[in-house]
Amino acid sequence: MRQKLATALLAFSIFAPAQAFAEAKFEAFIQTLWPNVKAAGISRDLFDKAFAGITEPDPAVLKLANTQPEFTTSTSDYMGKAVTQIRIDTGKSMVAANGPLLEAIEKKYGVDRYALLGIWGMESNFGKDEGSMSVMRSLATLIYSGTKKDYARTQLISAFNILKRGARSPENFTGSWAAAMGHTQFIPSSYISYAVDWTGDGKKDIWGSKEDALASTANYLAKAGWKSDRPWGWEVKLPQNFDRGLIGRSHWRPVSEWMKLGIMPATAKTFNAPNASAFVVIPQGINGPVFLVTQNFMAIMDYNQSHSYALAVGHLGDRIRGMAPIQATWPDASVDLSVPQRKELQRLLNARGFGTGGADGRIGAATYEAVLSFQKKAGLPLDGIPSVKVLEQIRKRG
Repeated sequence: MRQKLATALLAFSIFAPAQAFAEAKFEAFIQTLWPNVKAAGISRDLFDKAFAGITEPDPAVLKLANTQPEFTTSTSDYMGKAVTQIRIDTGKSMVAANGPLLEAIEKKYGVDRYALLGIWGMESNFGKDEGSMSVMRSLATLIYSGTKKDYARTQLISAFNILKRGARSPENFTGSWAAAMGHTQFIPSSYISYAVDWTGDGKKDIWGSKEDALASTANYLAKAGWKSDRPWGWEVKLPQNFDRGLIGRSHWRPVSEWMKLGIMPATAKTFNAPNASAFVVIPQGINGPVFLVTQNFMAIMDYNQSHSYALAVGHLGDRIRGMAPIQATWPDASVDLSVPQRKELQRLLNARGFGTGGADGRIGAATYEAVLSFQKKAGLPLDGIPSVKVLEQIRKRG
């Protein structure tokens, strides 16, 4: 017993000072945030209340920041987890329970109610999981360490303005690891710019009021360019002789022109918005599902800069509406490139003007499109597959 006690005391003597030092260091760091917060017109009293009791960074925040599923998994895996039968059935029940509300919001903002349901389902499982992390601790953690410092600094000022307005108190100011909040996970700057008081009670309450949250989201999408005369997009079938060099967001054209090139809907006889401008997306390569997407797809991407996310929101909304599942089979997402090689390929493509949306090693729609564009310019066969062969070719071209 004496030996166990001695061991415990030794461990305490080693780790307790280290923990105390770490806490003191983080608390000192928080104080360095004060000058910028003060310059934004926030009182010292509110600053102290907002950070009261926050003595160390949140390790869960950093872990989650590096493992966002929409950026770290294949589109097929992401879709499989996002668009489930349970979520579809829950969405249908939400339509039945909130029909008049959804109709009124759609009428005011011109945004499809099923797009709102898609976002609501994706972001919080229809209000069941709004996030319980401290917004202020999450933002302080991201500024303290990690790769999202600039994002978090901007959001910190917006978060303080939310507190200053009295929309939330420091004690119940909660959200996700990224400080996304409420039913539809608005980040603080989005709340400041787009939140609305649908219920008319004097509060823009995206946490406790699904009405305010859904109307705020509709307002966001409307301001992002949503157009009421077209869907987000369609799954399509490409003709055998289709010019693959036309794939990607640099090739917008009216749907009617795509029809002349032989593109047809996968589950309908014709398109319901032939005059809408659209482009072709291949989220997992040329041999997988293909989509013709409109400005509304881009409005969803404004909400979350991920093709996988926008596709999941649009498709979940369609399934809640009663439309068919995706018809084409998802291909294997593996490639013959190591992670360092994937990053190198993306860096080289970006440097040569073929944008991949980053160089994180994840192969998504933008990378497939970039490979196709490079292959077309280089006079290579247009298979669109990121591969060692493509990497070698782009290296040769300096």
